[in-house]
Formats: sequence, structure tokens, C-alpha cells
Amino acid sequence: MALSIMILGYYLPGITINGFWSALWVALFLGIVNTIIKPVLVFITLPINILTLGLFTFVINASLVMLASSVIKGFQVQGFLYAVLFSVILSIINFLLNLLFKAR
Repeated sequence: MALSIMILGYYLPGITINGFWSALWVALFLGIVNTIIKPVLVFITLPINILTLGLFTFVINASLVMLASSVIKGFQVQGFLYAVLFSVILSIINFLLNLLFKAR
């Protein structure tokens, strides 16, 4: 995941990552936040998620990326749309890497 974050930091203009250690901390932070906080947020916002057919989950993911940006030094996101784009592309890259390196 840290490698995916480094790649996105290089290619997305609104994302700034100062080094591999910052990307590693972002990966660790997002992993912990997605495990602990995200299920609570999804449960709380369940009515909005149902009304928007699950699209509000993109807002939750972008908010968690913005939280990581505010907590971790060396990782900066320029705006909410870049956070949405970052979270969507990061999910796609991690999905493809999981398919590629999946234990058989």
C-alpha cells in the first residue's frame, strides 16, 4: 500500500508525499482508520448511503484521506476532489495488487 501511495503522490498533482517513510505512515494510518473508524462512520451515515446508493462512501473515504493529511507530516492533499480521486485510485491499485499477489 505504501508503494501505491508513493506512485499516486508522484502522478497526482494535488498530492504531495515527502518520502517513503511518509507513505509508510500514511498506509499504516489509513489501515488503522479504515479498520476502526470507517465502519462506525458507515453505520452512522447508513440512511444517507442508502439514499445515494452507496456513493456517500466516497465522501467518507475522502474525509479519512483528508484526516490523514492533517495528521501526518509529509503528506499533503490540496483539496477534497484530490482526496476523492486519491482514495478511488488507491482502492483500484490495491485491488489489482491483491489479485496479482494473492496467495494460492
